[in-house]
Amino acid sequence: MVLAMDRPWISGGLKHAIVRHTDLPAALVQRVARLRACPGLDQGFLAAVVASQDFEDHIRSVITGSAVPHISGSQILAFPMRRLPPEAEQRQVAATLAALDDKVESNQRKITVSHELAASLCQSILGSPTERWTDAWPTYHLGDVLSTLEVGRRPAGGIRYEPNGIPSIGAESIVQAGSFDFSKTKQVSEAFFAAMRRGHLEHLDVLLYKDGGTPGNFIPHVSAVGHGFPFSVASINEHVYRLRIQPPYAQSFLYFWLSSPRLLAEMRRRGTGAAIPGLNSSAVRDLPVPRPPAHILRNLQEALDPLLDLILRSAKESRACVQMRDVLLPELLSGRIRVPEASEAVESALA
Repeated sequence: MVLAMDRPWISGGLKHAIVRHTDLPAALVQRVARLRACPGLDQGFLAAVVASQDFEDHIRSVITGSAVPHISGSQILAFPMRRLPPEAEQRQVAATLAALDDKVESNQRKITVSHELAASLCQSILGSPTERWTDAWPTYHLGDVLSTLEVGRRPAGGIRYEPNGIPSIGAESIVQAGSFDFSKTKQVSEAFFAAMRRGHLEHLDVLLYKDGGTPGNFIPHVSAVGHGFPFSVASINEHVYRLRIQPPYAQSFLYFWLSSPRLLAEMRRRGTGAAIPGLNSSAVRDLPVPRPPAHILRNLQEALDPLLDLILRSAKESRACVQMRDVLLPELLSGRIRVPEASEAVESALA
């Protein structure tokens, strides 16, 4: 188990990780703590304790330093263990939670492999990053084939806390399909959402980072939503484009094409240079889109469609596993829920 000692907490939570056999051999850098269980404490149970809200609250309460917030080894060791069950029960708790973690890890591999396979397919059919735009096929301008290119908005004066609001996705959340930092989620009221004339998300929408970053350095990001991930109902703000493409093109094609190295490089070139780096709508509409013969496009999209579906479904399943783990973890550590009950719930969720 490793834990960051400098800036140990970020908006996504504590910076910690489990070192697996596949990570070795490896060495620690400075200001990273290595945690090993002593006799009577199971290593997997220790990992569960470090991932608990109680441990996070403890670390946040003892962080010192303004320029570089940090913690010490003695502060880590000072965490009060409220309950230490027998080792046999510790191992059962760890195994129950590990089943959920293993599913999340398996889904992440699916997401990564799906992206890699889609990139390979696009490159083999649509041309490599080193080719000129017209080396493989003639091109359209993206604006010629888009049915939707719009941004959303947020209330004037910024977001207020809305306990029952609708998620509003900003540029900071645009990473790639299947990835989303839920700790950064903001919400708008149901009334504001209903009054929005544009920016409501639909199934398989492609999202494009519109503007932001440091002057002179625009780094584009593309994502996609669907199958309830990251949300069943949501909107975007004014710093995110929502894109939909006309037939015969599919949304999967649009996502993987815009995510290709050649398009990311092209968007970066067009978006860099302004005081606020970004892509205006004219620059987006002017992006090239290849025009392969109909049967080649159809065959490619028949391969890309299930890959995007797998990415989004896997991400949604992982989100459910994480939520279940977060619910079970404090209950198991406190003893309020016994291992057999938790194991039955996990088995049902993973079935």
